[in-house]
Amino acid sequence: MAFFPSVFISHGAPDLPLYETPAREFLRGLGLKLGKPQGILVISAHWTTRTPTISLDPKPKTIYDFLGFPSKIYDLSYPAPGATDLAHQVSKLLLQSNIKNHLTPEYGLDHGAWNPLLLMYPDADIPVTQLSIQPDEPPIHHWTMGQALTELGKQGILVLGSGAASHNLWEFGRYSLNCPPPDWVQEFDQWLMATIEARDWQTLLNYKNTAPYAQKNHPTPEHFLPLFVALGTAGVRAQGTLLHSSYTYGVLSMSAFQFSTGL
Repeated sequence: MAFFPSVFISHGAPDLPLYETPAREFLRGLGLKLGKPQGILVISAHWTTRTPTISLDPKPKTIYDFLGFPSKIYDLSYPAPGATDLAHQVSKLLLQSNIKNHLTPEYGLDHGAWNPLLLMYPDADIPVTQLSIQPDEPPIHHWTMGQALTELGKQGILVLGSGAASHNLWEFGRYSLNCPPPDWVQEFDQWLMATIEARDWQTLLNYKNTAPYAQKNHPTPEHFLPLFVALGTAGVRAQGTLLHSSYTYGVLSMSAFQFSTGL
């Protein structure tokens, strides 16, 4: 079986499935572009724990972890089966790399997972599990977690990092859905694209000190950290490809990247 690439997508606001935008149309076509994986491991910005944790829920519930959006979004659901065997494998692979972790049956699919998957694989027939992030840990920690999971791509598993290329909620309410991005968002986004294209992983890992407007685009790191897990999963010779670029609500870059082994 050919190596299944890992992907980082920007999932945007929870109302992404409701409105016609370039990002929604991109995600609708992404599943067909990638093909159907054997299973999906989502690393979502919206599941944060002190220790890496993997979901064992055999029937993951759709988690509505947001408020203040149109009522019809709460009618959406994603009844995919859980991936308990994959969850156990992820735990084992992390332990083999001396990364302590937990398994829990008490976590379903948050909107960082079900929201994009609803568009990518609408049949909801692929087993899914989630791996949490640790916002108090640096990018290198998440990159190392990804490296421990390189085996999954060889088995046809999609490792999906779901976060945001830019994410400043303090600025969110100032812009309409299709408003063009301010300069500080665009400059960071262009830096991200160029750094990934150059395969300059050390500069990327040190983004807080190397990227323009890093703190303003990511006042907190949780939406950027899933990118490093997806990158790490592609191994030490990873190469990145830009899949999509657009903006919603001005301050949300919807950039998405694919990472392959480069072999």
